[in-house]
Amino acid sequence: MIFEPKFSDCRKNLTKLAALVTTIDDVYDVYGSLDELELFTAAVNRWDIEAVETLPDYMKLCFLALYNTTNEMAYDILKRKGVNIIPHLKRAWVDLCKTFLMEAKWCSNKETPTFKAYLDNTLVSISGVLISVHVYFLLTESITKEALECLEKKHHPLVECSSLIFRFSNDLATSKAELERGESANSILCYMYETGVSEQEARKHISSLIEEAWKKMNKERVAPDSLFEKPFIETAFNLARIAQCTYQDGDGHGAPDNKAKNRVLSVIIEPVTLVQRLQHRSNLLAAVS
Repeated sequence: MIFEPKFSDCRKNLTKLAALVTTIDDVYDVYGSLDELELFTAAVNRWDIEAVETLPDYMKLCFLALYNTTNEMAYDILKRKGVNIIPHLKRAWVDLCKTFLMEAKWCSNKETPTFKAYLDNTLVSISGVLISVHVYFLLTESITKEALECLEKKHHPLVECSSLIFRFSNDLATSKAELERGESANSILCYMYETGVSEQEARKHISSLIEEAWKKMNKERVAPDSLFEKPFIETAFNLARIAQCTYQDGDGHGAPDNKAKNRVLSVIIEPVTLVQRLQHRSNLLAAVS
């Protein structure tokens, strides 16, 4: 998403963010009962260290990791930019946990929501909005009220479209496995249930929505007088790109195959190997001379 060397701090923080999102998503999807998930959601909403005492033991560490990591990020931003962003980060996490809770209720009740209800919820649950809020503060030099309102209340097209591409790419890759597990809510299943079309037709429709989202994003890219600085805009595009890359051949996040693993390793290992080869060659030339 953010590959430029100068944005290494943002990259480190987003790595922590991704780990937290994945872990907390698993708590809601797999480990927590509905009563426990209500407690966890309420604790995040309180955003008080004492709230940890209301949680089951296995949730305490998770809540403390979320609380401490988020506050640490906010501390760094306050120190560097003089802006207290805790209320904004907290709101983003509360919204995410509420959508996770809704999905857990759908699954528990074997309920398939309407396509619109699913999209309204998943726009947030895919974590694109959460990521965008964090990226905005980590990358933006001139933080404005207008931009924050677009991020948090109106869901700016850059955020909305990149989030939908993220979700639809995920659903196209994971829907069959989710159906086998008995899950009742993804875009393909909701569209099939609501319209009565086949799975093939539903997949075709979802793919067309991805194309429409890209068109909207491209319009925003060339729009004059954007509320956002260029690094933020590029990151929104890269979120959509990496989502399609991750899920192009299956679930490259939840169940990565060797192809997905090698793609990641190639980014890390090959450049290092090249540098080592160049250094070795340099040493040989030095020795000869």
